[in-house]
Amino acid sequence: MTIIEALLAEHVVFHNLFDYAERAVPKLKAVGEVRSLARLMESLLAAHSLTEEELLVQPLEHCLEQIGQCETFHQEHEEIDHNLKQAQMAKNLKQARLCLLAAVASSRKHFDKEERIVFPLAEKHLKARTLTGLWNTWKEQRNRSTP
Repeated sequence: MTIIEALLAEHVVFHNLFDYAERAVPKLKAVGEVRSLARLMESLLAAHSLTEEELLVQPLEHCLEQIGQCETFHQEHEEIDHNLKQAQMAKNLKQARLCLLAAVASSRKHFDKEERIVFPLAEKHLKARTLTGLWNTWKEQRNRSTP
């Protein structure tokens, strides 16, 4: 297995979470429910983003800079984080819903870009042994973070 396969598997789980959020958020009746879902999403995305950043984006940073995507990726992360925080701080239900759904839309767009740009770059510029080694690192990090 490679780091790309592991991250793609995580993306599948996130897309299911995004699907759920898009169905559920319009039906939620209390701002606290939206805030809770935003906190959950923020927590899960933070762990995923940190892993991607450390294990895949940093080794490819020079490639991303060459194609003008490095700054864009960081800005997209900031936009997602901002919308999730705004959803958690929103005073009314309508605003909380809008912010959370904006975070979901931004996340989908960002994941698509990772799958179209970052993952193919990794396959092109990193050796198969490196990609497998990064998966082993990912696996060790996941094992340490579970109780």
